[in-house]
Amino acid sequence: MSDTPPIILTVTQLTTCIRATIEHMFAAVWVEGEISNLRTPASGHVYFSLNDQESQVRAVAFRRVATSLPFALEDGLMVIVKGRVSVYDPRGEMQILIESLEPKGVGALQIAFEQLKARLNREGVFDPARKRALPFFPRHIGVVTSRTGAAFHDIVTVMQRRCPLIGIRLFPVAVQGVGAAQQIADAISLANRQDDLDVLIVGRGGGSWEDLWSFNEEVVVRAIAGSRIPVVSAVGHEIDVTLSDLAADYRAPTPSAAAETVSPVLVDLQDTIRARHRRLVRAIRRLLGLHGKQVMRVCQSLPDPVHVVHRRMQRVDELRLRLGLSMRAVFSRTRPKLSTVSARLTLMGWRSSCQRASLLVPQLVQRIVQAMPWVVTRKRHRLQTAGSTLHTLSPLAILSRGYSVVETSPGGDVVKDARAVEVGDRIRVRLAEGRLSCLVEHRDWASSILTSREHGV
Repeated sequence: MSDTPPIILTVTQLTTCIRATIEHMFAAVWVEGEISNLRTPASGHVYFSLNDQESQVRAVAFRRVATSLPFALEDGLMVIVKGRVSVYDPRGEMQILIESLEPKGVGALQIAFEQLKARLNREGVFDPARKRALPFFPRHIGVVTSRTGAAFHDIVTVMQRRCPLIGIRLFPVAVQGVGAAQQIADAISLANRQDDLDVLIVGRGGGSWEDLWSFNEEVVVRAIAGSRIPVVSAVGHEIDVTLSDLAADYRAPTPSAAAETVSPVLVDLQDTIRARHRRLVRAIRRLLGLHGKQVMRVCQSLPDPVHVVHRRMQRVDELRLRLGLSMRAVFSRTRPKLSTVSARLTLMGWRSSCQRASLLVPQLVQRIVQAMPWVVTRKRHRLQTAGSTLHTLSPLAILSRGYSVVETSPGGDVVKDARAVEVGDRIRVRLAEGRLSCLVEHRDWASSILTSREHGV
């Protein structure tokens, strides 16, 4: 039996020895497992357990490592970690100090993409109801992309071909690499401070998933969603879908397609305007012809103003005669009564006064009779002036000055343009007195004169 006394260690000494041994033996290990019991305290360090079907081990990702991960850790996520094994002295627990971590079977960027997509979707950033329609004919278009990339060249080429009237303003940015996402967001903000931009194209040409990652950054997605100007996202090729595409008002598969979307074809637009102009002219001509017929029918149904004035003048003369006869009859009936009153006044001693009063009555009667022709003459003059005015405005008076009305047929459309008839057409010409039936032999647009041969009245 050995007489050597045993070496007695304190708990701290034991755990220190174990930690030194384990850290030396397991300085760098790769471990696969499922995350559980995830905790993230205010310090920013992340604590969790790595499990398999039979065992588990503690793990810690310090703040420097945790904040560098492109995705968020969550319970149930299968990961592969690299780190060193150590012992936490206060509890004597073995743990893995993580130096790097990646998801198993799925790329870190893909997990980050899905996590951010789900979070923004819950906030309503991708809601179709908030998307706006693009302007039909924008005056100025802003483009956020690289100055040297093929995307801007393709956009300019397409828009110059389709509609060179639209102005293009470039906001140059880096489209990949460190700091590219912030540059893109700042350029979108700068474009929104311009007063004359109608639409904004944000994008770049094709590339790998990592090259396009700037357009999946949250700062870019929120800048697009908060843009005052409608945004067209054109990132990569048709098969590439980024979060910027989901947040934009319109997603174009390529930069060239974005240019085609925001710019109408000028030639097609001009053809459409010409066609609608022709339709409008035809509609106006039909409307004028319809109203012209209505005016002619009304004019034909109205009596001649001269005849109306003559009848009114005759009526005035008749009333004047009747008025004179009525006044004489009144005077005849009144004169005996005046004589009787005068006799009575004489008997009462008022003869001299009555004689003076009786002298005034014939004077008043005479003044009334003299005033009547002057009143009648003034009224007649006003009536004649009104009649002359009506006669001047009468369509029949216009015809009496040598003008005529040309119709395609009796009661048909009124011809106002030489191009409305063809050579060989028969037309009706209405004069002040009578009508003519004519045959068109020649048309002259410059003078709008129709040369015709008279065929009958």
